[in-house]
Amino acid sequence: MPSLTATPDRELLVVPTTPAAVRVEQLTRVYAAGGQPVTALDGVQATFDRGTFTAVMGPSGSGKSTLLQTAAGLDRPSSGRVWIGDTELSGLSETKLTELRRTKVGFVFQAFNLIGALTVEENITLPLRLSGARPDRRWLAEVVERVDLGSRLRHRPAQLSGGQQQRVAIARALAMRPDVIFCDEPTGALDTQTAAEVLGLLRSTVDEHGQTVIMVTHDPVAASYADRVVVLADGRIVADLPQPGADRIAEQLASLGRRPRLSREG
Repeated sequence: MPSLTATPDRELLVVPTTPAAVRVEQLTRVYAAGGQPVTALDGVQATFDRGTFTAVMGPSGSGKSTLLQTAAGLDRPSSGRVWIGDTELSGLSETKLTELRRTKVGFVFQAFNLIGALTVEENITLPLRLSGARPDRRWLAEVVERVDLGSRLRHRPAQLSGGQQQRVAIARALAMRPDVIFCDEPTGALDTQTAAEVLGLLRSTVDEHGQTVIMVTHDPVAASYADRVVVLADGRIVADLPQPGADRIAEQLASLGRRPRLSREG
């Protein structure tokens, strides 16, 4: 519930009582490629509210995965600032940054990134063991029930289907009750039906448990599960669409193909 604050001229301003889940301010990321600088992000500014599901889209090379990695603290920006909750990342040492990622952030990737030698249960609880946290057995039981893997806890990843492996990855991301879950093409390796199940699970983490999900995807149907779609081109946000639906998303992406590329210096 926001609070009301009076300014000196007695106007009332709405002041949020809690920070956004993620905020990026004038975010720039420049890489060296073949001896030449390549700008992956060009002054991106965005806020991702708590308890929302945002899809990040754009053509190949638009900067969407770089935005995800810098916002999640996996990569350092060339300039600009990133907040996760009320913590600004640029002042953190690598040790503190790793600690924050283990406790505040969950990750779901296209390649699942499960450890083959561990069981399903061991993969799910791995973040807890790495952080030295005591497992909340009631919460873990709820997570396992939500991903429908109760009968597979002793199996290894190689014994699971692709959809089941992705559900393990989602359960692992949820195990620490993170402030935000970052997903990079989480349905890219799945068939249509399995992808819908995984997207429905991500949607339910937002609707039923107030999680925050930020998902990179190229698929308009996947993006239609989100509350909001942020579209990047040439490292800049070119559209910010609330609940646009798959057809409008596809139209927006098609229009980028007719849009002249931004010229860049350096």
